[in-house]
Amino acid sequence: MRGFRTDLAMECITEENVHIEGVQVNTHQIGDIKHTRIRIDSESAAEALKRKCGQYITVEYPDLPRYDTEKKKLLVKLIAQAVRTLLPEEGDILVVGLGNRNVTADALGTRVVERLLVTRHLRQAMADELRTKLRGVSAIAPGVLGLTGIETAELARGLVAHVKPAAVIAIDALAAFESERICTTIQITDTGIEPGSGVGNHRLGLTAETLGVRVIAVGVPMVVYASTIARDAMARLINEYGLFEPGHEEATEQLLRQVSEGFLGDMVVTPREIDELVLNVADLLSDGINQALQPAIDTDTLHTYMH
Repeated sequence: MRGFRTDLAMECITEENVHIEGVQVNTHQIGDIKHTRIRIDSESAAEALKRKCGQYITVEYPDLPRYDTEKKKLLVKLIAQAVRTLLPEEGDILVVGLGNRNVTADALGTRVVERLLVTRHLRQAMADELRTKLRGVSAIAPGVLGLTGIETAELARGLVAHVKPAAVIAIDALAAFESERICTTIQITDTGIEPGSGVGNHRLGLTAETLGVRVIAVGVPMVVYASTIARDAMARLINEYGLFEPGHEEATEQLLRQVSEGFLGDMVVTPREIDELVLNVADLLSDGINQALQPAIDTDTLHTYMH
């Protein structure tokens, strides 16, 4: 028994639904890094999992924010490969960093955008040889509705109409229902994203339907619901210590519901060192996205173009 407030598709996969028609799950281990690709092909499967049809790629590493040099190279390579497989082969790309730069746990998108190589404004001044190697990239971190008074999707739609990118990459902090997922799991999907959905603050989504172009969403869980932690702790006590006799499942569920829907219901929890974690994860994501967008430029050369 557990809550289901999560942005991660992999947390919606259980032993009961993993074999339903229209769902494909492929997992392989690379040392201590777990790589999972979930594909949802049917509307019935999407309804059962409460997720949109599309691909969901996750990269899990328990020590993600504290990687060493060799591990970082491998993680960056996996991120770049995942993003590249979902992008169109040609055309400019618009990167949108979602979130509130003034709230550390919600600042991932803005921190990644600060570290991206943007090239749209440079290509006209470059030599022909270099221009053919660089893909046009523009980026923006528009802030949140409470600061701008404008929906992020509305801003993105206006930019798409002007810039005319082949695709949009949206980067955002996510919510998970397992605390060990915080800053250890990267999700990359071609289904777009709904800003704020993980913390119950639903906004107009950045999707192919709203923007008119393909939208790839990249995110990392930064928060977990306090109610989920309390519910899981209560469920473990009940199961391990037999606090309820068989036949009292309804009473058990009612107790868990009271715990999860009480005053903890809207509280989210994040680690106390979240500021350091966000910066480290942002550095990892930006390197991966830069490599995905500029595959013709070697890694060392990429850093020489950064502002």
